[in-house]
Amino acid sequence: MLEPRDLLGPMRVPFLVLPPACVFLGAGTAIWTQGLIDPFFLLLAFGGAVAAHISVNALNEYSDFRSQLDLRTERTPFSGGSGTLPAKPEVARSALVTGLAMLVVAGLIGLYFLYIRGLALLPLGLLGIVSILAYTPWITRSPFLCLIAPGLGFGLFMVLGTDFVLTGSYSWAAFWASLVPFFLVSNLLLLNQFPDVEADRSVGRRHYPIVLGRRKSSYIYAAFLLGTYLSLVVAVILDYLPLASLLGFASLLLAIPTVRGVLRYADDLGKLMPFLGLNVILTVVTPVLVGVGLLLAP
Repeated sequence: MLEPRDLLGPMRVPFLVLPPACVFLGAGTAIWTQGLIDPFFLLLAFGGAVAAHISVNALNEYSDFRSQLDLRTERTPFSGGSGTLPAKPEVARSALVTGLAMLVVAGLIGLYFLYIRGLALLPLGLLGIVSILAYTPWITRSPFLCLIAPGLGFGLFMVLGTDFVLTGSYSWAAFWASLVPFFLVSNLLLLNQFPDVEADRSVGRRHYPIVLGRRKSSYIYAAFLLGTYLSLVVAVILDYLPLASLLGFASLLLAIPTVRGVLRYADDLGKLMPFLGLNVILTVVTPVLVGVGLLLAP
């Protein structure tokens, strides 16, 4: 008999804090550029974002179980899946159904917004669906795509998409704001791949910690983290974002010790583990700070 945790495990519920942060940022750009927004549209955008995240999580769990990757991975709080399916193989079908059902939910919400806002939203929606379905079987085989796909999903697709459905048009403010989670979420998945190098290699995955090694990949992490804050500075200088959005720089209190730890302990997984935790907090907090800055801006 299925228990609630059997269904919630493949959803990777602890990681579902990312969609609220990204949707909040998209709402922040919409409010700053337009003023009042429709709360119902915001609620729908939030529901679609969470459904899409659950979908990719559950489908990834199912695929990793079928490939037996989960049986070769040493789980950590930040990588290696939830462990639900190896412990209860009979739950695998439910994980697949959950992933597909949540994809349908996200798709239906997208269709509603296509009807309300027009076909300009279609490219984002199609790319989002393709990235969900292609992530585990194909994207994880390309180091570059594996690096940027998570950032595109939570950055450009989620932030830009939220802003669009709330305002009815694309904006440079939303684009520049979306670069913050683009760099951070790409880094989140990059760093979480460090403990899984050997297991991922055994099933044919090819990401930068496999191709370049952990040490060189830590330099990519540092460069992307720098890109997070540089994008904010450039956006403010070009007047696409208000000065108050630089509130995001407050997360440097987390970013500096995190990047120092990653560069120092890239090849020492035991000592690296606390910095994986700090990186999760950094990835969630920074978009929220930028969003708060947008709400406070005149």
